[in-house]
Amino acid sequence: MKTIYVNGQVYTGTLPLVTAFAEENGKFVFAGDDAQAKALAAAGDKIVDLGGCFVCAGFNDSHMHLANFGQAAGAALLAEHTSSLEDLLQCLRDFQTAHPVKAGGWLIGRGWNQDYFSGEKVMPSRWDLDKVSTEVPILITRACGHSCVVNSKALELIGVTPDTQPPQGGAIGVENGELDGRFYDGAMVFVHSAIPTAGKEEVKDMMRLACKMLNSYGVTSSQTDDLASIKGVPWQTIIEAYKELEAAGELTVRVYEQSNFKKLDEFKKFVEAGYVSGAGSEMFKIGPLKLLGDGSLGSRTAYMSEPYADDPSTQGLVLFTQEEFDQLISYANAHRMHVAVHAIGDGTLDMVLNAVEKALKEHPNADHRHGIVHCQVTRADQLQRMIDLGMHIYAQSIFLDYDIRIVEKLVGKEKAATSYSWKTLKNGGLSVSNGTDCPVELPFALGGIQCAVTRQNLAGDYGPYLPQEAFSVQEAIDSYTIESAVGSFEENIKGRIQPGMLADFVVLGANLFEIDPHTIKDVPVQATFLGGKQVYGESL
Repeated sequence: MKTIYVNGQVYTGTLPLVTAFAEENGKFVFAGDDAQAKALAAAGDKIVDLGGCFVCAGFNDSHMHLANFGQAAGAALLAEHTSSLEDLLQCLRDFQTAHPVKAGGWLIGRGWNQDYFSGEKVMPSRWDLDKVSTEVPILITRACGHSCVVNSKALELIGVTPDTQPPQGGAIGVENGELDGRFYDGAMVFVHSAIPTAGKEEVKDMMRLACKMLNSYGVTSSQTDDLASIKGVPWQTIIEAYKELEAAGELTVRVYEQSNFKKLDEFKKFVEAGYVSGAGSEMFKIGPLKLLGDGSLGSRTAYMSEPYADDPSTQGLVLFTQEEFDQLISYANAHRMHVAVHAIGDGTLDMVLNAVEKALKEHPNADHRHGIVHCQVTRADQLQRMIDLGMHIYAQSIFLDYDIRIVEKLVGKEKAATSYSWKTLKNGGLSVSNGTDCPVELPFALGGIQCAVTRQNLAGDYGPYLPQEAFSVQEAIDSYTIESAVGSFEENIKGRIQPGMLADFVVLGANLFEIDPHTIKDVPVQATFLGGKQVYGESL
């Protein structure tokens, strides 16, 4: 039985818009005008009037952390309370009152950013968190996910001392010879190892919640880094959880797993077990090897080729040696795995491009689609090098909402002039997909589309930053649909409203091609469909 949709404004992946499309057995079977669509109707078919609504392919967030998003959604949401340190602390007090911590549990929050604080813009410390409680262990993670702070009670449980040596790519905060409660990147493992481990059913609950929230933003596909995101939970359990949700019909987002491994021996076991790029189903599929190369810009842990402009004492943190990058990327390239490497600083990017170049010389692959996740701070020579290597770019245009305030101050005018240059890379022939790195940001695809087009923050009172790097509205939509599908080798099955493609689509409250680009963020998601079945919104 077909469902035929008419009287819409439908972006199929090409212009001009059409008015109608049809779906059958989870796939699109037609896209065209109303008369042609109605002529397809047979006994038992359903005709739905779209009432002039705008429709496009479902959004495909090309880099995020789905399970971690579900976990964060059950914690104190500090992103809404980051105007001051006191605002943050009060949020934690209120959350503790509303959700008392059970015996053995922790009070956890995520999303603060000290750069938004009024007054002194300094990271919280253990002593600040002690004002909330000295009896309950507290952990708060910065919005970027690359640094965290704990209170004194938590430090007792963690068991580190001022003399504890952090792992490579990590740092432990010490002030006047005392632990200040701050942990950075690789050293965060000390904190996470002290927190009670979630069971598989808890993980599935996180995934269910995250999928529901993603659907509310119009997201139907997630390229997600999960295998190391729930601390203490082995990657086998994460895969089992996804497969069980799929079997039960509870997975309402298609998952392409960006498989995070740090050690070559563990990654080899994964590959030898048959987990290579493309293995799986249309609902859950193994994607690339994911490597976390460095930290974040805002926490000054992204690794630069030279010291930070505003803090010459640091270049940031790199989480792998060149040899480790070389070994992991070469093994993946030789064993049917593409790679997606988090690289925010230009120092890390140099190392990753060296490793990719080496791997491709050893095992040439014309369609490798090895990718750079974030691809933020870049030099002109690196932009050309990525073009020459044929890289895929996993951009997060929503990061412009915050980063345009700080990028020049942190990296200097010269590097800022060639950073976040995704249009240059696109013009050079590279595929540039879009995403949010959720829960670093909310999975707000429409906000990301707006930032890609305006190159301003969402409020419109900063920027535009490098306006020559702006996407057209069509390019921005495509970055969340067609180009994201390219990033997962799925451009032949998703990303367009065309016959034969999976019937994943979103119904929006306004035509994105006609409105002021500064209002794209305000357009409501009215309904979301996965495989032709509605997973969000009121019934059409």
